Amino acid sequence: MAITAGGLPATSSIEVGENPITAGGRVSAPAGQPGVGERSGRPNSVLHHWAPIAMIVVLLAAMYFRIAAKLVTDWYEIPDFSHGFLVPFFAAFLVWDRRKVLGAVPLRQSWAGIPLIVFALAILFVGVYGAELFSSRLSFILLTAGLIWTFFGSRMLRELWFPLAVLLLAIPIPAILFNRITFPLQLMASEVASNVLPMLGVPVLRDGNVIQLPIMRLEVAEACSGIRSLMSLFTLSVFYGYFTERTTARRWILALASIPIAVTANVARIVGTGLCVQYWDPSKAVGFFHEFSGWVMFLVSLGCLYFVHRAMELIPVRRAATV
Repeated sequence: MAITAGGLPATSSIEVGENPITAGGRVSAPAGQPGVGERSGRPNSVLHHWAPIAMIVVLLAAMYFRIAAKLVTDWYEIPDFSHGFLVPFFAAFLVWDRRKVLGAVPLRQSWAGIPLIVFALAILFVGVYGAELFSSRLSFILLTAGLIWTFFGSRMLRELWFPLAVLLLAIPIPAILFNRITFPLQLMASEVASNVLPMLGVPVLRDGNVIQLPIMRLEVAEACSGIRSLMSLFTLSVFYGYFTERTTARRWILALASIPIAVTANVARIVGTGLCVQYWDPSKAVGFFHEFSGWVMFLVSLGCLYFVHRAMELIPVRRAATV
């Protein structure tokens, strides 16, 4: 320690190990090395930032565990929605595929997402206590969107809207809406098939969704309405459009094209079953052929979707926004 002429100690530093300590007691690190405060401050800031998010994730898991378990059970037990197993993986891939874009989005917390969170919680309350599965499942997507908006900002929500929308494909349609879709499909398929079969030499008499053949009655039941192939083909068309097209308009065209393709394929399946009854063996027509034709027609539908895509490629592409 140096003493000045006036008797007062001059400002100096005492070397303790490798860290100089000033007279004021502060530790100054050598050049290029972080100080004690810096080393301890950064982990604390990271923990302070991610701790609330981790707590929210845990709360979401606790709130939606039973709802998710019932949803997975429905995917397994209801053939019309077995494609739901693929949807979460595809949504996760969408987020991973846009990781660079998401990493460049500035994080700006916003109170504007709070009303959406409150609305989602209200939907969850109604769905749980009203025994309405669709509402409780839908609330998870709305709540996730509200949390993203609140913690990460509206721009992040805009970047993630497509993965969130894809999750809707994994939620089974409400029973009241499902019945309103399947019954008209049954009647339409029965009517078209009953008009086509006489052209092929098979006399028929239709009564609603029942087609009376000369040998036996052919009932177009709910399982034969085509809703199963329609939902699965629509979901696969969304996947296919994302990987093969970069414009939003063409993706929409592919997705919408799957609807008439699936309906037409189902009519062709019913016509094929009627021909099998008339010219082959009725027992085989309602047994092996009926099940096998479902898989064959679905593969044919995928082929038709591919040809629609190839036809679209003949049209010049204008620059358009991508999802």
